Amino acid sequence: MPDFAELPVPAWRDDLEHEYAALAARLEPLVPCLEIPLHLPWIDAINKLKKQRGAVIMAHSYQSPEIFHGVADVTGDSLGLAQAARDCDAELIVMCGVHFMAESAKILAPHKTVLIPDLAAGCSLASSITAAEVRALKARHPGAPVVSYANTSAAVKAESDAICTSANAVEVVEAMGAPKVIFLPDEFLGRYVAGRTGVELVLWHGRCEVHEKFTAQQARHARETFDAKLVAHPECPPEVLAEADFVGSTTAMGKWLARRQPARVALITECSMADNLRAQFPQTEFIKPCNLCSHMQRITLQNIYAALRDLKHAIEIPVDVIAGARRALERMLAVGRRETV
Repeated sequence: MPDFAELPVPAWRDDLEHEYAALAARLEPLVPCLEIPLHLPWIDAINKLKKQRGAVIMAHSYQSPEIFHGVADVTGDSLGLAQAARDCDAELIVMCGVHFMAESAKILAPHKTVLIPDLAAGCSLASSITAAEVRALKARHPGAPVVSYANTSAAVKAESDAICTSANAVEVVEAMGAPKVIFLPDEFLGRYVAGRTGVELVLWHGRCEVHEKFTAQQARHARETFDAKLVAHPECPPEVLAEADFVGSTTAMGKWLARRQPARVALITECSMADNLRAQFPQTEFIKPCNLCSHMQRITLQNIYAALRDLKHAIEIPVDVIAGARRALERMLAVGRRETV
C-alpha cells in the first residue's frame, strides 16, 4: 500500500482546468470565481485518494459547494447519509457533516470505518442534552416514551425509544401510542410537532444555534422587498414559521422547490443549502437571509484530504450504545415502512 503520509500537498496543474471544466462551471455561480483554481487541486487529490482507499465520501446539504459538488459521492440529510453508509459497498466512509451524523452512520454500519475530518464539528442541539438528563426526564415522567431528534448523540439515542427527523416527527410521536411523549431536544421543532398532534409533549430547552437566530422581521423583509416565497426549517422560532409559505425538512424544501419552481425564494435555513440548491434550480433566484453553521464550516477540502491520507478521525462507539441507538433508529424506520404499505 502507498505511504499516504508522504503524499505531497496538491499543486495546480494546467490540465485541471480542462479535466474539471464542467465542475468549475457548476461552481462558478456558487463560490467566488477566484477560489475555484484554489479548490481544484484539492478536489483532484481527494478524488484520486478516495479511489485508492476504496472510500465513499458523504456530504450533508449544509456543506460548502466545493465539497458538496466537488468530492461527495453521496449527498443528503443526516438519516439518508446514515442509510447510505449502511447500504453502500465501501468499508471506508468519510462523513462530511457534524459529529452526530458520523455517529449515526456508525450506528447503522458498525462494521465499517467511519471517519469525520474534524472531531470538533459539533452541534448545539446534540450538546444540549446528555444521556443522564434523559434518564432523569424518564424518572420524572414514568411510562412516557422518549422520541429523540436525529440531532443527538449516540448515547442519547441509546436512551430513547425512537428517533425522528424533522420530516417524520409527527408520525413517529403518534406511532408511540402513548398520551404523553418526551420529545428531545429541539424546543422549536417540539412546538411545531405539538401543534400538529393531540399527543402531550414534554419538551426540552435545546435550540439550533443557526435557526434560532432568524426573526419574523427578516422573513417579512424578504417577502416585502423581494416578493420572495418563504421556506423555513421547523427548527426556526414559531413566529418565523408563521410567516412561511412552506415549512419542512431539508429534503422537503428541495421537493417543494421542484414542485412550485418559484421565481424568488428565501430559504430560512443554513446558507450552504441555498448555495447547493441554486445549482439544481437555476431558474429560481435565491434571496438570503441565511445563517452559516460554524460547525459545518469546520469541514474543509484540506481536512477531508488529511482524513483520507491518515485514516483519521475514526468514530468509536461502545457496543451497548450502538445496540440501544440502533434499536431506536430501527423503530423509526419501521414507522416509515408502515406508512408506505
